[in-house]
Amino acid sequence: MPPTLILVRHAQAEHNDTKDYSIHDPSLTELGREQCVRLRNGLIQDPLAQQAELIITSPMRRTIQTALGTVDWLIEKGVKIQADADWQENSAKPCDVGSTICKVADEFPGIDYSTVDPVWPDKTSPAGGRYHYTKAAITARAQGALQKLYERPEKVIVVVSHSGFLRLGVTGSWFFNADYRVFEFAAMQGPGSPYRLEQHASTKEKGGGLGYSWTEQVLLGSDLPDELPKAE
Repeated sequence: MPPTLILVRHAQAEHNDTKDYSIHDPSLTELGREQCVRLRNGLIQDPLAQQAELIITSPMRRTIQTALGTVDWLIEKGVKIQADADWQENSAKPCDVGSTICKVADEFPGIDYSTVDPVWPDKTSPAGGRYHYTKAAITARAQGALQKLYERPEKVIVVVSHSGFLRLGVTGSWFFNADYRVFEFAAMQGPGSPYRLEQHASTKEKGGGLGYSWTEQVLLGSDLPDELPKAE
């Protein structure tokens, strides 16, 4: 039986507040830290989150800060937290490019970084092709990320990621800062068929677990470029 997924978008970060996308790997704002408190309370009160057996986070500063500020109570119970480059954000703007693992591991110890792709944080070279900002790369990365979770033994997994990747690569749903949604894997339609998620009614109907997010759906891959943007 594949796991149930609790997909979380990080709280407000500096680039969300200022719209300055030149900030490299931004941290949470004061409002973002306040949002973490509300998200933490919401997750603690969710019986499904209480059953989580694994936490996956994008290795970016804002997602790690959100994870540590909202599911710390799971970590204190012994639930493992693991970084995975597949769950990073879509674009190659500075705000969506991570810091080296040496740097984040020094800043945020206690997270398992051992399985982070060695190419991290490269998103533009041929070696970093898996993370290119194209429709084909992002949708393929999403499928790879889902396959890894589908094959895991845990029954409930929390994933802390980013709005663009969650919306356009994984779910088709909007995620506002510090909100979450719950999904099950849909039945596979045959060998080689894509991995698909079906959202729990409890988070779909009210626009997220905390009700912050839009209820409209979008097509996976929509608005993503077919080719890498030309260098300016």
